[in-house]
Amino acid sequence: MYEPTEIDVEQYWQRGYWISPKLIDDARIERLCGAMRRLFLGERDGHGSYFEGKLNVPDDPFALKRVVNAWWVSDEIRDMVLDSGLGRICAKLMKVDGVRLWSDQVITKPGLGESGRTQAGNVGWHQDYAYWRIPSTNNMITAWIALQDTDLSNGGMRTLVGSHRWGEIKDSDTFFDKDLDKLRERFSSKVDAPWIDEPCNLKAGQASFHHALCFHGSGENLTPQPRLSVVGHYMPDGTTFQPCGKVTTQLRMLGPRPEPNQPLAGDYFPLVGLQLV
Repeated sequence: MYEPTEIDVEQYWQRGYWISPKLIDDARIERLCGAMRRLFLGERDGHGSYFEGKLNVPDDPFALKRVVNAWWVSDEIRDMVLDSGLGRICAKLMKVDGVRLWSDQVITKPGLGESGRTQAGNVGWHQDYAYWRIPSTNNMITAWIALQDTDLSNGGMRTLVGSHRWGEIKDSDTFFDKDLDKLRERFSSKVDAPWIDEPCNLKAGQASFHHALCFHGSGENLTPQPRLSVVGHYMPDGTTFQPCGKVTTQLRMLGPRPEPNQPLAGDYFPLVGLQLV
């Protein structure tokens, strides 16, 4: 794929995110798009079940659609989020020796076209780690892979430069809050730092890698075509469970009675780059 340079790593830690060159070719992009179409039609590879129990498709045709841990039921998505090249990039940026998959998402943001404006597909300003919490480190990373050219016109992701240095902000689990302006008022009042809202403009096959504490969100897709992305979330190998008193969906993957310092490992949190049967 690509080997990040020391300048790339420095930029990631200074800004809280880094945009890669094109990582995957057009043929793989087309296969991933096909895999997403199949997923949202309810088609699965293998004999397993959806992480969330069933396919959740919102009634609103303009609302964001997503499948969490799509790697459970899609071979093509599994091969992407567990790609060894992607894992090496994450490890280099996080400054660790190896990484495990925490979870993934495939996301479709429908296009509004001539239908008018609606916030149904918006993603609120949030920190990923606010939803996770149980990993023993917040040195985690998200790889957001664009399957088409992506900018503000089709609801591309926006990041707040340097916001990973703000620390863990209370009640920043606001992915589903649609009003970005109100969220800006709320969060900007909590920190003494500039609010630098920067778009992640990506060509198809490029990826944005952001720190788990980096605030990000997105607005409307004003084009006729849906915006498609495959998203992998990663943690350092050796990460363990820390009780936080908050219900997290991944908690059930540690068994009925998880213990502090229990490794986040095994089949549910695979090492990236290993060949799965």
